[in-house]
Amino acid sequence: MAPMDPKQTTSSSSSGGGFFASIASTFSNFGTSASKSVNDTPEGLEVVNPEGGTEDAEEEAKKGRWKDEERDSYWKMMQKYVGSDITSMVTLPVIVFEPMTMLQRMAELMEYSYLLDMADETDDPYMRLVYASSFFISVYYAYQRTWKPFNPILGETYEMANHGGMSFIAEQVCHHPPMSAGHAENEHFIYDITSKLKTKFLGNSADVYPVGRTRVTLKRDGVTLDLVPPPTKISNLIFGRTWIDSPGDMVLTNLTTGDKVVLYFQPCGWFGAGRYEVDGYVYNSSEEPKILITGKWNEALSYQVCDPEGEPLPGTELKEVWRVAETPKKDKFQYTYFAHKLNSFDTAPKKLLPSDSRLRPDRMALEKGDLSVSGNEKSSLEERQRAEKRNREAKNQKFTPRWFDLTEEVTPTPWGELEVYQYNGKYTEHRAAVDSSDCIEEPESRPEFNPWQFDNLEAE
Repeated sequence: MAPMDPKQTTSSSSSGGGFFASIASTFSNFGTSASKSVNDTPEGLEVVNPEGGTEDAEEEAKKGRWKDEERDSYWKMMQKYVGSDITSMVTLPVIVFEPMTMLQRMAELMEYSYLLDMADETDDPYMRLVYASSFFISVYYAYQRTWKPFNPILGETYEMANHGGMSFIAEQVCHHPPMSAGHAENEHFIYDITSKLKTKFLGNSADVYPVGRTRVTLKRDGVTLDLVPPPTKISNLIFGRTWIDSPGDMVLTNLTTGDKVVLYFQPCGWFGAGRYEVDGYVYNSSEEPKILITGKWNEALSYQVCDPEGEPLPGTELKEVWRVAETPKKDKFQYTYFAHKLNSFDTAPKKLLPSDSRLRPDRMALEKGDLSVSGNEKSSLEERQRAEKRNREAKNQKFTPRWFDLTEEVTPTPWGELEVYQYNGKYTEHRAAVDSSDCIEEPESRPEFNPWQFDNLEAE
């Protein structure tokens, strides 16, 4: 598919009005493919089959992971929330979960971190953005999974080691609204994220707005890259097979030079037309196109040098920059090989923090396939979290993250303002002290899950 007009791309993304208009236009047309209000769904609910026409919608509504009685019961519970932000106000059954937390999902973004290494190593400022934007596109392959990760408990963490020479730490820093912070670093880059989501429940679908901030600093030249991702649409939450799309613009800006990438995620059309497709340009600081990028976020991306009109230069060819790694066949949760590693203690550093997601009893039970135990453990953790809050309020204390500090900075995003958390460096000191110690850790000595503020984690 040929990329869109670079002049149109630049004008729509360089101003707030154009960017919002692009998103609004996308959503106003979304769901027209293969959608229909059907007889066996409540009035007004839309079922969308991305691979078929409107005549398939009634049959599509009967599919999905829910049993009929569970689906109807869940709809009765959820219908009062139509039009609301359901980020933290709804308790969901474990049948919709995968054995992973949101903190682990944040770590999963680092699978193709070698692209950031390449961005740091190149001398070409525009290829730097090709590599970096390909990294940010690569994460969408994991995001197409329709299972929900567990919401982290306040104070929960996730550590990752043994991947690309990188140290990774994430922490749940706020419970209402749910917010996570993450930090990754190796010899080439520093990656920092404050993650916050805003949702709008629409009945059988939901819009998800990424009210967060992602920054990457490339160490060699000290340039900082800032990401603004598109919103996401989740269709067929209750009736039909759940699927995900992210129509709109992704903008990656080099805050040091003013160069940027604008990539447009095509909305899914009739019979799946345009689904997964992404295309756009790398622009210099004068908003002139330099390199076109095109491909599918679930397969591969390629690039080609272009002229000021956005046309490929004579004598150049389209070159592949990224391709999805081989994945397991018929995996229950559609996990990649890398996703499976995130639950493994092989990717854990020495002397794992007791607050680590791997140790959650509900997550571990679900991984073993025991939904009953998982549900009970999940309820127990949630009740303990409420008790922790009451204890904290009784002591007139506020929760204080261990590895991240709340700054005074409040940054604007296209979907609202965001309080920014900053990595405080204490985890680097902690990890250096542990790694230099002589302790030998045996599997049976791993601690029980313990993210609680009023327990003495320092003594663990």
